[in-house]
Amino acid sequence: MPKLFHVFFLFLLLSAIAFAQTKIPAPNEVVGFTPGDDKKLASWNQIVDYFQKLDAASDRVQFQEIGKSTMNAPFVYATISAPENLKNLEKYKQINDKLADPRLIKSNEKLAGDLIRQGKTIVLITCGIHSTEVGSTLSSMLIAHRLASSNEPEIQKILQNTIVLLVPSLNPDGVDIVKNWYDKTLGTKFEGTTPPELYHKYVGHDNNRDWYAFTQVETQLTVDKIHNEWHPQIVNDIHQQGANGARLFVPPYMKPVEPNVPKEIIEGYTELGNYILTEMTKQGFAGITNDSIYDAWTPARAYSHYHGGVRILTETASARLASPIKVEFGNLRVDASDNYDPQKASANFPKPWQGGDWTLRDITNYMTTSSFTLLKHAAENREAWLKRFYAVGKEATRPRKDGELFAYVIEAEKNNYGLFLTGILESAGVEITRAVPFSVNGKKYDNGTSIVRLDQPYASFAKAMIESQKYPELLDSKGEPIPPYDVTAHTLALFTETNVDKVFRPFRIPKESLAESPLDIGDLNGEKLLDKSSNKVKLLYKSHIPSMDEGWTRWIFDDELFPKIFNSSTSFKKINYRSAFNKDIQESNLISKTTTIIFPDQSPNQILNGYAKGAMPDEYTGGVGAEGVANLRKFVEAGGTLVFLNRASNFAIEQFNLPVTDVTRGASRKDFYIPGSILRTELDTAHPIAKGMPKDSIAWFEDSPAFEIKTDPLALTNNFKIIASYPKNPKDILLSGWALGAERLAGKAALVEFTVGKGKIVLFGFRPQYRGQSLATFPLLFNAIAN
Repeated sequence: MPKLFHVFFLFLLLSAIAFAQTKIPAPNEVVGFTPGDDKKLASWNQIVDYFQKLDAASDRVQFQEIGKSTMNAPFVYATISAPENLKNLEKYKQINDKLADPRLIKSNEKLAGDLIRQGKTIVLITCGIHSTEVGSTLSSMLIAHRLASSNEPEIQKILQNTIVLLVPSLNPDGVDIVKNWYDKTLGTKFEGTTPPELYHKYVGHDNNRDWYAFTQVETQLTVDKIHNEWHPQIVNDIHQQGANGARLFVPPYMKPVEPNVPKEIIEGYTELGNYILTEMTKQGFAGITNDSIYDAWTPARAYSHYHGGVRILTETASARLASPIKVEFGNLRVDASDNYDPQKASANFPKPWQGGDWTLRDITNYMTTSSFTLLKHAAENREAWLKRFYAVGKEATRPRKDGELFAYVIEAEKNNYGLFLTGILESAGVEITRAVPFSVNGKKYDNGTSIVRLDQPYASFAKAMIESQKYPELLDSKGEPIPPYDVTAHTLALFTETNVDKVFRPFRIPKESLAESPLDIGDLNGEKLLDKSSNKVKLLYKSHIPSMDEGWTRWIFDDELFPKIFNSSTSFKKINYRSAFNKDIQESNLISKTTTIIFPDQSPNQILNGYAKGAMPDEYTGGVGAEGVANLRKFVEAGGTLVFLNRASNFAIEQFNLPVTDVTRGASRKDFYIPGSILRTELDTAHPIAKGMPKDSIAWFEDSPAFEIKTDPLALTNNFKIIASYPKNPKDILLSGWALGAERLAGKAALVEFTVGKGKIVLFGFRPQYRGQSLATFPLLFNAIAN
């Protein structure tokens, strides 16, 4: 009997050990708290550790690292589905490949039907691209745990019918930047404030404006190794918004929709967004809106719309990072242009939230519920999603007829800028033939000319990048322009000064050229390239109020791609720089430390005054101040060069009493409004800053000044040079986007150099290095720095 007892006890012990080994860990068992708890944030290492343990314990989860982030953190994602699906992932990838590109099955409808019956809905869930929006990365653990552990019928159906690709954070570096700041300020009056640095090393919030230029390594990894590998039918992109409006936004989006987005995509996000709103409202969730706030115009936020998949943007109201807030009902308000009133029920806002406490737990509840509602629809309508996906591919790849746009012909690059454009197109899966010399429509093309046919799966992406945008003139009932959510132009062909011809009839595509591309743009992010022969470093001003333009400027200075593109520009290769904070500007004898100081796009008040006392810890308050301005004046008078970009130019005008007026100041939005557009400029190519450039150029205009010089007709000489100006005919100014009241700019200066003492002040009335895309105007910046 004792022996039998021992055997039984050993059996129980082994069973307990086996159970413990296979038990699915809950997030609190790994990170030490339940995601959504007040005042608790997880580090990136803790989050990765949790997913690794989930992978080890569950046969529903595969977790993998696919690269490194900008600051060398692991970039990861989890694949979650039924175990039998995970064993056949390659099969489902191949099914999706064929549905995405019906040419692979010769558009055989019977075969397509078989594939649709076999396939799974691929759902990509992306979290944490904006790191101060802390809820989504925390919610990723809650979503993964429920999918890995639950045996509810609804979850089983999701696992059987979908394959979920879950990215815990599209910006791993920012997870720790925000957590470290939050923990440092926890319990102080600064608790819940935004860090005094960009939460992405280079681009901050603009990392979610990179979905067509692919400049940042995190974007590249997501596109190359998730989007292009899986072709998801649905992308659930989880975000947060301000605290004083709706509790949750879901699609459909406000108008306008970018014209190259297929109608099936619009139908898909409308159906799914309406479903989420209806179902969550039934469950008692209040404050949900759609057809408001956000549009679907720019591809910069919607890669999937040009690749067969709907983007379901969800925006949940924020707290103060992980700290709770109280919002009174009477304080709920939004801009009139947002298309709903948070205090009144309406068709697109059926159940107003009544105000009260708002916590991180509320945020994660809205996020997880909306995500599982989406997954339920994806599972229950699996075949419908795959049919819609196939329809997009079928329309894209159908043969073109005479009179229809058949192909773009991108002339062989006389500089390397065009390779930036074609490299982006190829990264997005666009097929390009680099041809031997050929003729079409009576025009001869050189060896290496690129041909982009329109009868291919992702031609709509190429169309959006090549053709100019005509943003509709949307005005409210008072005649005020309704602003876009982001910007109105994204024409890479203009940004890269690339000539593209259209061909409206089928022609025989010539053979592929054997000539090698002169530029390898496969790896955009590389080691810092500095010319140590430069005697003095350039200073790049860096405020404690983070500026994305400052980050973009650092990025183009650091990246190894641009010395290859601008191989004829020795000035670029000699940019040896360091960041200069307020204290550096306030140090005496600046001329002994540098020859050039660059001020990126930032408001004059932020440069001069920075954070007010009490708004942040003392070491982060203040700007350059009167002392810094005095030093800058001494610096330029002694022979230094000051370069000001976009809004920073008004700082120079005000502080140095320059004889120039910004003609856009004081203009009402009703009379003048250019919300991120590409304008035409004319250059004085005799000036060193524009030397070697074409006379006709561009300017990225967004919150930009334009200059009118106050000349003295009695002076023997005037101390300025106009380097770039807008055309005198207002009709010639706009190239892409929207320009209301463009006549205000006609004949005005866009780039001016002033001589002050022995030095120079250069005013850019635009962002010459806009989001790392406007290569056509990069040389103006490089030459201004080196001149």
